[in-house]
Amino acid sequence: MRIPLIFIALSLGLAAPAMAQTAPKAAEPTFSAAAVKAHVEFLADDLLEGRNAGTRGYDIAARYVATRFEALGLKPGGTNGSWYQQVPLADYALDASAPASITVGGKKFANGEDVLIAASPRYGSTAQVLTGEVVFAGYGLHDDYAGLDVKGKFVAVLLGSPRGMSEADAEAAGAEEKDASAGKHGALGILYIVSPDNLKRMSWASARGYVLRSQMTWLGPNGAPGGDDPGIKIGSYINPNVAAALFAGSPKTADQIFASVAAGERPKGFALTPKVTTERTSKVMIVNSPNVIGILPGSDPRLAAEYVVLSAHLDHDGVDPDLKGDDKIYNGAMDNAAGVATMLEVARGFAESGKRPKRSILFVALTAEEDGLLGSEYLAKYPVVGSGKVVADVNLDMPILLYDFTDVVAFGAEHSTLGPIVERAGARMGVTLSPDPMPEENLFVRSDHYSFVKAGVPSVFLVTGWANGGKEAFQKFLATDYHKVSDQTNLPFNWEAGAKFAKINYLIAREIADAAEAPRWYEGNKYGDQYAPGQPRAKKPAEKPAAKK
Repeated sequence: MRIPLIFIALSLGLAAPAMAQTAPKAAEPTFSAAAVKAHVEFLADDLLEGRNAGTRGYDIAARYVATRFEALGLKPGGTNGSWYQQVPLADYALDASAPASITVGGKKFANGEDVLIAASPRYGSTAQVLTGEVVFAGYGLHDDYAGLDVKGKFVAVLLGSPRGMSEADAEAAGAEEKDASAGKHGALGILYIVSPDNLKRMSWASARGYVLRSQMTWLGPNGAPGGDDPGIKIGSYINPNVAAALFAGSPKTADQIFASVAAGERPKGFALTPKVTTERTSKVMIVNSPNVIGILPGSDPRLAAEYVVLSAHLDHDGVDPDLKGDDKIYNGAMDNAAGVATMLEVARGFAESGKRPKRSILFVALTAEEDGLLGSEYLAKYPVVGSGKVVADVNLDMPILLYDFTDVVAFGAEHSTLGPIVERAGARMGVTLSPDPMPEENLFVRSDHYSFVKAGVPSVFLVTGWANGGKEAFQKFLATDYHKVSDQTNLPFNWEAGAKFAKINYLIAREIADAAEAPRWYEGNKYGDQYAPGQPRAKKPAEKPAAKK
């Protein structure tokens, strides 16, 4: 889990009153503190070496989860009848022994100084050298290509959008997808022109650190990072020095273009005179790391093709051999063996309840969350539900199982009808639903559920709350143990809290799975409007008045 440490220093809000509605009754199993403890102790053992995605320790953890699914009688939900959905992960960086560069009309510009070229996993560890003519295409918006022949050539485009163009109009014109627009028109590559005015609002040094860093991503079946192939072979940022060389001998100089933009004009495109050569060599390592998926098929023929996801990331940060001290293993007991243990205990609850849910449930242990939500992105992009549909995700990431919690926080509860479901489940146990205590930190976008949100799926991210000593426990954990080797099983776990957390998640998943209607985004919700246009909406309930003090 990735949480900003600003949480430690700030005061957090507490509980909101629960709704009085009673959820439909269903068979309710008991939940075992001993089972939660056993799962955490295995997954956070030193023998698993921190469960870093793509390592032997992670694969052992994945096998453990798969055997638990099998023992519970779940059906394999991975590819080819297996428990695993293998996620191709590419770890890549620029090869320092073969520095990247751009040559404009015979003058070479070094990467990091005047140009910024990132590494790419597309071409393996071989040198990539591209040469071509260049066409200036204004801002690189859709209509900027009118009358221009850019096929097989580089396009040079300005950053941003024309002055006065609204954000909505800029998005509609393709301001967010300039590389894809260039590829659609047959361009070889794209050169983003950083103007002197841009440099007043951005730090070249900061951009250099970001663009030139080593990276990890997942590869789609087409070999493209993130599964999306924009159609171009390279992209680069160029500063005003390179722009001056690029526009030499052309109808207008770079300074004239910059001046027209500063005056609020929208420059037209034209062919440039010098040819450009880009050179880069990347070092690429590709490994497969699985999402582990078990399916509990739904019992209702009308609803069984709708899937409820209960997710928890299985990976953590592995081993750091350079770390000072004897302990070099990031065991990740709370982050996120505790979340996986909760998910497994909920799966056991369903399997032993004697009542199958009406909708199908996907129990998923996700890979590579710590590397940027990669496993969940892959699953959301390539769901394993055939002709079915994922209708909700309840994500479990780093519940702080150190105290007897009396409230929970469901990040995203205010965006969809999942909020009242969480509230009703808590009310059955005497647990309240507290509002997001730090909305300005936007934690809703910082864990695996957000990959499903971007696929249009109503989702929540559930953690133990801040009441009854929770704030102090959470802040202490962040300050002393979060992403440190001390996040291990000798922390003062409250295993009964683990069983309690499993029960509330069972009740949440049970109501989602058995409800007559699938969860819906609220009318006017920005996430629903952006990622799920055209889907049915629900009216958001009126806010209840604050409790009297």
